[in-house]
Amino acid sequence: DYFDVIITDSSDPVGPAESLYQAHYYELMRDALRAGGIVSTQGECQWLHLPLIKEVLAFARNLFPVAEYAYTTIPTYPSGQIGFILCSKDASTRFKEPLRNMTPEQELKLFKYYNSEIHRASFVLPNFARQAIAAKSDKDASA
Repeated sequence: DYFDVIITDSSDPVGPAESLYQAHYYELMRDALRAGGIVSTQGECQWLHLPLIKEVLAFARNLFPVAEYAYTTIPTYPSGQIGFILCSKDASTRFKEPLRNMTPEQELKLFKYYNSEIHRASFVLPNFARQAIAAKSDKDASA
C-alpha cells in the first residue's frame, strides 16, 4: 500500500532473475501498490518466449483486475522486440488508450518516437500471439 507505480526492468528469466517472472513476485508488487496502482514489467518477446508470456499473464490475471501484454520495437534486442506486462489494481484501467489526448502537432513537437497510434498499436498482436495469450473470457467471446 505504498506505491502508485512499480516498474521492473529486469534481466531475462534465468538464474537469479527467474523469480521476477513468478506469481509470488507479482503478489508482492500487488500488495505494495496503493489502490489504483499499476505495474509495468519486462514481458519478453512474443516471437521467442510465448509460453512464458502466457504463464505470466495467467497468474497476473488472477492477481489483478487488469493485466495486458504490449510490445515495442528495439532494434538491438533479439527479434527486434521487447514486451511489457502491464497490470492494474483498478478494473477501469484501459492501458490500450492513451491517458492524455494530444494533437498530432503536439506529439511531433514533444516526442521523437511516441504518438497515440504507436501507443494503441503496441497492443495489437499477431494472431498466433493473440490466440496464445487470450484471457479465458476473450476466448469465450470469440467462440
